[in-house]
Amino acid sequence: MKIPAPSSSPRPSFPPSSARLRHPAARRWTLLGAAITVLFGSVLPPASIAFADDEGTPLPPTVTVSTPATADCAQRVSPAPAADTPEDVATGSTAPAPLSVPTSPVGGKALGQCGIVVPRGTSALPPDISAAAWMVADLDTGDVLAAKDPHGRYRPASTLKLLTMNVLLRSLTDVDRVVVGTDADTEQQGSRVGIGPGGRYTVRQLMLFLMMGSGNDVAHALAVANGGVERTLTQMNSRARALGAFDTRAATVSGLDGAGQSTSVYDLALIARSDMKLPPFPELVATKYSEVPGFGEYPAFGIANDNALLWGYAGALGGKNGYTDGAGNTYVGMAERGGRRLVVTMLGGTQQPRRQWMQGASLLDWGFAQDPGVTPIGFLVASGAQATASAAPDGSSEIPVTGPSGTLTFGATGGGSGTGASAAPIDTPSEAAVPAAASGESSGIAIVVWIVLAVLAALAVLVVVAGLRGSGRRGDHG
Repeated sequence: MKIPAPSSSPRPSFPPSSARLRHPAARRWTLLGAAITVLFGSVLPPASIAFADDEGTPLPPTVTVSTPATADCAQRVSPAPAADTPEDVATGSTAPAPLSVPTSPVGGKALGQCGIVVPRGTSALPPDISAAAWMVADLDTGDVLAAKDPHGRYRPASTLKLLTMNVLLRSLTDVDRVVVGTDADTEQQGSRVGIGPGGRYTVRQLMLFLMMGSGNDVAHALAVANGGVERTLTQMNSRARALGAFDTRAATVSGLDGAGQSTSVYDLALIARSDMKLPPFPELVATKYSEVPGFGEYPAFGIANDNALLWGYAGALGGKNGYTDGAGNTYVGMAERGGRRLVVTMLGGTQQPRRQWMQGASLLDWGFAQDPGVTPIGFLVASGAQATASAAPDGSSEIPVTGPSGTLTFGATGGGSGTGASAAPIDTPSEAAVPAAASGESSGIAIVVWIVLAVLAALAVLVVVAGLRGSGRRGDHG
């Protein structure tokens, strides 16, 4: 008899498998869902799309949600104090001093602002973004298209694994080398893929599992294979400086909160851009399914990539999501459309009004909709040397404008973030992101949409009931 995997090795959840679609009722449900998507998908508001949220139902399109005000640059120097997760310092040691703040903003003058910064002439920003900080940038040109608190310092959670990978891809060049799992790997806190003592894994497999399942057990195994955790941390911090990621300091190889650890949405974009130039990273980060070898008496098992962007966004290239109590939800997503590749980064986020990857998808949609010739608000530097010498693009001090980042009414059809004359940060909370007329029009559309959805839901129930009755008569139970 096969022994189940240990409870200390949680498995990621899987997307629906073909086995679940053998039942006639399930097939009818699937066909109905496809019809709904084709017929009504284009008219549904952004808040109603894609996968069911198992961590909280997305809010209706007219619910008001607050996003943190950041124009006071409160996190310019370091992340806010952790309320519930103390970042312990080793006995006999002192907490590291905050990283120094460059005298000029890396990537251009406009990126020194802490509110929302966008170029004039662009369309209204998506209204469903609740992250404290975010950025949209072009992976190929390095242009920064829009941002909120671009150099604010936040806890990275598992998005820090992108920096871990940046180091390991340079150090562990023999990806066929076999690494043997240890008890210490299985004892790591937080998320684990499920490698175990005595298990044999290639470096390539471990890198794949690190990106797919965000395993802290895997991060530890790779760090040990790289010469130890402390050596890997030293390399990570050295690599951050070499990239020009001056807001980033690694205290853990996994992204678990640690004393002095921080990053910014700007730095995450730099790191992700660098990763995408390092084979086989683009292939690893885009892999949807894989199998983890067994160990001891425990058999091999399959895993699916936990970045839902790969499942729900056309052109998705991959990315990394993360969460700790201190960091909140963090996210990096990348996609390609029309020969253009964009990256979105988010820190200090929540799963409302929609899950983080859905909010990232909204920002990617916004970025792809902009004219490629629009003047960027800044740029991603190519190195630490360029970061030190970086200056604003020509005329950029007159281009960027900011919009409100306080209270936004979701489901609104417009926003004030695309027009204005001042480049000074504006973070004054408002009752709505749009004029009353626009908001009223949106509410009317929302009512119609909800009525349509109610009718479709009723039809779906009838189809399922009919399918169950029919399958019972035929004796087909899948």
